Amino acid sequence: MENKPWLKHYPPQIPHTLTFEETSLQQLLKNTAEKYPNKIAIHFNGKELSYQELYDSALKFAGYLQKIGIQKGDRVAIMLPNTPQSVISFYGVMMAGGIVVQTNPMYTERELAFQMKDSGAKAIVALDILFPRIKKIQGETELEHIIITVIKDYLPFPKNLVYPFIQKKQYGFSVKVEHKGNDHLFTEIMKHPALQEPIMNINFEEDLAILQYTGGTTGFPKGVMLTHKNLIANTKMCQAWLYKCREGEEIVLGALPFFHVYGMTTVMILSILQASKMVLIPKPDPEVLLKTIQSQRPTMFPGAPTMYIGMLNHPELSKYDLSSIDSCISGSAPLPVEVQEQFERLTGGKLVEGYGLTESSPVTHANLLWDGERVKGSIGLPWPDTLAEIRSVETGEPLPVGEIGELVVKGPQVMKGYWNRPEETQEVLKDGWLHTGDMGYMDEEGYFYIVDRKKDMIIASGYNIYPREIEEVLYEHPAVKEVVVAGVPDPYRGETVKAYIVLKEGTTVTEDELNKFARKNLAAYKVPRKYEFRDELPKTTVGKILRRQLVEEEKRKLNELNEKKA
Repeated sequence: MENKPWLKHYPPQIPHTLTFEETSLQQLLKNTAEKYPNKIAIHFNGKELSYQELYDSALKFAGYLQKIGIQKGDRVAIMLPNTPQSVISFYGVMMAGGIVVQTNPMYTERELAFQMKDSGAKAIVALDILFPRIKKIQGETELEHIIITVIKDYLPFPKNLVYPFIQKKQYGFSVKVEHKGNDHLFTEIMKHPALQEPIMNINFEEDLAILQYTGGTTGFPKGVMLTHKNLIANTKMCQAWLYKCREGEEIVLGALPFFHVYGMTTVMILSILQASKMVLIPKPDPEVLLKTIQSQRPTMFPGAPTMYIGMLNHPELSKYDLSSIDSCISGSAPLPVEVQEQFERLTGGKLVEGYGLTESSPVTHANLLWDGERVKGSIGLPWPDTLAEIRSVETGEPLPVGEIGELVVKGPQVMKGYWNRPEETQEVLKDGWLHTGDMGYMDEEGYFYIVDRKKDMIIASGYNIYPREIEEVLYEHPAVKEVVVAGVPDPYRGETVKAYIVLKEGTTVTEDELNKFARKNLAAYKVPRKYEFRDELPKTTVGKILRRQLVEEEKRKLNELNEKKA
């Protein structure tokens, strides 16, 4: 307990350590299908699949993959939004012995080509509209097979008839793919016999379940090797943390994309572990979220801050009943305190901030939802079986309580390493400790706080400035909807603080007014010297604001200005 002060805050329902059965992700689906065969596993735009139907479909997919030559250890890419096909493919690949390579459907040809070459994927499952993009890069890769599906394949009547017209209007084109040669149609695959003996016995510790690529905000994306143990351990930790959730009774809002490890673990795998119904949302814009919550009455809503912010700022928010929401863990970006409090008042449920990385499957910390103290601005406590320390960036030694250093974590959810990158693996994995690159501190009670990314820290006139602190202050201004703070080049200070602001609809505020507001709450050297008002901020598909993209824009502008002067 001396080195783990956080354990004293655990309510009796959360064990300090867990037992992990040596099994596989596909076995978890089999277990749930046997126990709850008729329970609804997936709801998608009115179409529903039971756990038995989901399991049988995954077996068919697995059988077909083996028929076309996929063997144990082969990589198969899945490039789909949240649809029934994405869940079927995920488990089907593993039943066939393959390793899933989750791929963002928004990737450009260049990004897609890099990931396919790096992973060595032999097959890819994708939407019809992505077929031309894949075909263009196929020759540069080891891709032998392209499996195509269409959104309408899992839509109920009459939506399945109407959808092709909506799609053509939305994208301006339609794609016709034939089931022949090495191009395959998902609907035809589902007509084939199921695999009789799926691969269930795997090496729990060593066998990879997925290659999950990091965002690549610095350099090229890296394939994070996550084993069955990594993902099952993290899902079991999540289950322990959410101890009031009832097996077979929860309805989970599947708004986080499954091609991101956060959505994969906290929505898809957790739902299957505890026999929940997943309500899948391929495109989680605020209005769709509000309508879905009102009609489907989900009890759990793992999300990202931008999702909650978008809903809270919807002009017709008062029309919707969100009272079914019991529990939400927010991740992938810092959760502003004001957003947390407002969302809890609105729903009557609990919304807490968690923390994690792709390299840790992903969650390592979270605040307590029900019993025990929640600390504002904190990422909470380490999860069961998870160790955490704050270490000096200079010496690597553990730092005393309250001092800022790099957060390092250790536990069964920490990755095996980066795919084909032993040197980069050694840089971040040392004696089993994952060096997160995030700067933070621990208080006397064992609660952890992130002040910022090591790389995002601003050094202006010799002062260390952490953007998150400034963002928290600006979020308190009644006109501010979204804000991101970044360090931009400055000839005098080296770097200076710039705030990019999106205003709430119908509000106005001047730069001078924001400046006065900031000065009341921040030391003078932390106050933004520049403000830029925007209609929107650049984001990832999970809703994380791309701070580095804004910094790169500033550098380009400066270079162009210098070239003109020269």
